[in-house]
Amino acid sequence: MPGQARETSAEHVVAPALVARADDTAGALRARLQREARHDWSLVCVTDAAQRLLGTLGAAELLALPDDARLGSAAHPRPPSVPPGADQERMASVALHHGATAMPVVDDAGRLVGVVGPERLMQILRREHVEDLHRLAGIRRETASARQALEEPPLRRARHRLPWLLVGLLGSIVATAVVAGFESALAAKPALAFFVPGLVYLADAIGTQTEATAVRGLSLSHAGLGRLIGGELRTGALIGGVLALLALPMMWIAFGELRLALAVALALAGASLVASLLGLMLPWLLSRLGTDPAYGSGPVATIIQDVLSLLIYFGCVSWIVL
Repeated sequence: MPGQARETSAEHVVAPALVARADDTAGALRARLQREARHDWSLVCVTDAAQRLLGTLGAAELLALPDDARLGSAAHPRPPSVPPGADQERMASVALHHGATAMPVVDDAGRLVGVVGPERLMQILRREHVEDLHRLAGIRRETASARQALEEPPLRRARHRLPWLLVGLLGSIVATAVVAGFESALAAKPALAFFVPGLVYLADAIGTQTEATAVRGLSLSHAGLGRLIGGELRTGALIGGVLALLALPMMWIAFGELRLALAVALALAGASLVASLLGLMLPWLLSRLGTDPAYGSGPVATIIQDVLSLLIYFGCVSWIVL
C-alpha cells in the first residue's frame, strides 16, 4: 500500500516445509517423520527433482494413506500458492478462499520457497483486522504505528486523530449550511427539526456497518463489484423499508400529521439505501486508487453520509409537506 512498508509472504515462512518426492510412499514418509521427530510442518509438499511444487497433502490425509501409496498420485495437483513478494493480506485472502490451512510460497519458476503455517496465517488476519479498526476510527495511517495507537502518549494520539477530525469539521460546516438553507421552513414548522438527529444517526449506523464489512470484505472476497453492489442495494432497501414501516405509524400517532410521517419514512428509507451504497462504494473506490479502503471510512464517510441524509430529508419534506 502506498506509503507503507509492505509485509510479504516470504517473511512469514517460519519453518522448512515437509518436502517429499512424487515416487515416495506414505509409509516411508511417516517413518522419516518418526525418525527425525519433525514437528515443524503443517503441509506435505510434493516436488520434482528441480524443487517445483507438484501437489500438497494435509497431515490427516497423510495419516490415512496406506503404506504403499505413492505421494505423487495422492497429492492434490495445482494447489493454491502465492509468490514470495505477495502482500500478506493477499496471501491470507487466498488461503481463506480455498479453505487452505497452510499456504505454499513458490517463486516464478514454480520452485518451493516454503510454507506459511496456520498459526502465522491467523496472526496475519488478526493484525490486519486491528489495523483496519484503527483506520476506520481515523486514528492513523501508518501500519506499524496503528498497532500501538492505544499505547502512545495523549499528545501524540491527538496529533494522529486530529487531521481526520478536521476533515469532519469542514464537512459539518457544509451540513450546517444545508440546514441553514431550510431556515424558513424550520421556522414555519419547528417539528421538522425533531427528526434530524434520529435520521442522521440511523444513516451513520447503517453506513458504519457497511464500511466495517466492506473494508475487510473487499480484500478477502473474490466476488465481482456488480454482485457486491446488488447485494448491498437489496440489503439497504430491506433495512430502510423495515425502518420506514416502523417509523411511519409512530410518527403519525405522535404528531397527528400523515404527510409529515410519510416524508420522514421516505427520507429514512432513502438515507438507508444511500448510506449502504456509500459504505461500499467509497472503500471500493479508494481500493481501486491504490489506497487502503479503511482510510476513506470513519470521519470522512460519516460526514458525507450526514450531508446526503440531510439533503434527502429536506428534499422529501419540500416535496410532501411544504
